[in-house]
Amino acid sequence: MSERIWNILVEGFVKIMLASIKVTIPLTVLGFSFAMIIAMFMAMVQYAKVPVLRQLSRLYIWIFRGTPLLVQLFLAYYGFPKIGIVLNSFICAVIVFSLNEGAYCAETMRSALEAVPEGQMEAGYCVGMNYLQIMRHVVVPQALRTAFPPLSNSVIAMLKDTSLVAEITVADMFMAAQKIVGRTYEPLWLYCEVALIYLFFSTILTFVQRYFEKRLSAYNSRETEVRAQE
Repeated sequence: MSERIWNILVEGFVKIMLASIKVTIPLTVLGFSFAMIIAMFMAMVQYAKVPVLRQLSRLYIWIFRGTPLLVQLFLAYYGFPKIGIVLNSFICAVIVFSLNEGAYCAETMRSALEAVPEGQMEAGYCVGMNYLQIMRHVVVPQALRTAFPPLSNSVIAMLKDTSLVAEITVADMFMAAQKIVGRTYEPLWLYCEVALIYLFFSTILTFVQRYFEKRLSAYNSRETEVRAQE
């Protein structure tokens, strides 16, 4: 590679990393945090079989899982202004990612809740706990341990999907690379560079996932041994 390309890659690395700190990472953290709040509510509504709310939650999940994320972003950012709803591009991205990911995580949490043995609820009632106490101290902690691996995969997938927000003018890592490509006409090396940076962040999250999975596995093994001794 020529000295010119090296200089472009160095410049690109700095700008792409700045975009990751300012936009990509905050968008991932905020989007997934709100998604988990939505997912927990939707999963609990379905698990408790709450009338009307259960049907509404199924409708929400059906819509957001059945339509492409990019279409949802375009609809919210370019379509809603036609009916008087104008959103900042970053806020729009956070809302859409939260709603989209919340639908997927809701199904993950619902299946995890239903995987907890019904005897856990009965045991909680036997020791004098009410429904909310049983859910908070018994059922939900067990469900979260089951749901942790797929939820971790969802975080990694969301990090990569943030590249789509460049299409609604959010200055993320991918848009930073696009701007430099438009000025330097070096798409091959710059797009390889941004791909490697996404790979770097995804790899870090993968190692974090494996670490906590090992911790959870060790905890479950100790819990099983205690129960066997009892």
